[in-house]
Amino acid sequence: MKLSILGGGGFRVPYVYQALLRDQGSPRIDDVWLYDTDAERLKAMTDVLARFADDFPDAPKVTATTSLDSALEGSDFVFAAIRVGGLAGRVCDERVALDLNVLGQETTGPGGLAYGLRTIPVMVDIARRVRELAPQAYVINFTNPAGMITEAMQTVLGDRVLGICDTPSGLGRRVSTSLGLDASRAQFDYVGLNHLGWMRRVLVDGEDVLPRLLADDDLLGDLEEGVVFGREWLRDLGLIPNEYLYYYYFNRDAVRSILDAPRTRGEFLSRQQGEFYQRVTQAAGASPVELWRETVANRSANYMAEAKGTVQGETPPDEAFSPDPVHQGYAGVALSVMAAISRNERATMILNVRNGTTIAALPADAVVEVPVTVDANGVHPLATTPPDLSQAGLMQQVKAVERLTISAALTGSRADAVKAFSLHPLVDSVTVGRKLLDGYIDRIPEVAAVFHRSA
Repeated sequence: MKLSILGGGGFRVPYVYQALLRDQGSPRIDDVWLYDTDAERLKAMTDVLARFADDFPDAPKVTATTSLDSALEGSDFVFAAIRVGGLAGRVCDERVALDLNVLGQETTGPGGLAYGLRTIPVMVDIARRVRELAPQAYVINFTNPAGMITEAMQTVLGDRVLGICDTPSGLGRRVSTSLGLDASRAQFDYVGLNHLGWMRRVLVDGEDVLPRLLADDDLLGDLEEGVVFGREWLRDLGLIPNEYLYYYYFNRDAVRSILDAPRTRGEFLSRQQGEFYQRVTQAAGASPVELWRETVANRSANYMAEAKGTVQGETPPDEAFSPDPVHQGYAGVALSVMAAISRNERATMILNVRNGTTIAALPADAVVEVPVTVDANGVHPLATTPPDLSQAGLMQQVKAVERLTISAALTGSRADAVKAFSLHPLVDSVTVGRKLLDGYIDRIPEVAAVFHRSA
């Protein structure tokens, strides 16, 4: 089977490839196409993958290309993880907001809206090419903001597009592991949107084990979410939120922490990844795989530094959390999706999918992040207990903003974009909303292009 990876020069591609190397099921992916607009990044990544393949005589063949159509044609699966505007755009996503004392973060708040505005037109065009060149393919979207992008692509491809994110599954594993339980035996009661969800129950043999975790000072304090939110707030809530809800529950703290830091996450990654690609291209010293692993460790150590009381770029690498690329992270989720669909290896996981009747408080065609069953017949959302009023209200507000952003991105409507920024709960000001839109148009050419094309 053929898998095309869009954003094939991207830093996380080796996770996906390592998962494929260890997959011995049949049929399996044996033809991998890496597509990217940057030929040098593609070359660097193929060098890394070639080293990983050395120990696997039946390793999937890898082809790198800057031709989108060549990558897509005849694909069985399309994995999308692109970054329109590059890391320079991410830096602007953060800084334009921070200059107005508003959260500057890649996917949450106004930065996520700016990212969506410039990415949606590109991804919808890709969806049209998939429909033309690989009509039977499933698109597994990891491009952020994942829920918004998936919803926009579904207007072209319907349910053959689904979004993945590793934070809900990672949360479930951490909760299970902290209690000494096998995560594969657990059933997770999770509801939300991408980067905006809540783990409400963890059922093992019919018992909700989450209260045990919440009652244990040591276990809860050691949990990553215990560090981010604090034990008292988790107990007040009676559940475990997705870590990105830190930016809502502790918004002022987050903004202050990011402003006080010497660099933003985007600035740190821009420098770090620039150095990585330069060193790999120049073959300076260490092997490509060792350079990649070193960089992974450092970037993992600095993930959500502002929520963990650390400084972006200054956490020692030996404190890094480096996930197993086979069993953890989004690569494992992606492989499980492909195995379930192609081999009917029925699996339950948390994905970004069309709502239907799953959450009555949201439109049927909205994309939500909920537990689903996946098999050869596609994706089937599981029945879900309704969210409480605070959860439903926040989801509705953010979903309204996402849909305004999709409309603005596809029509060039400045009015819809102003409403999106102004109505976002982390902006909550028409004056600031207008300034944000103007700032992003001024500083990010790809955002400006969305509105200039309709002028």
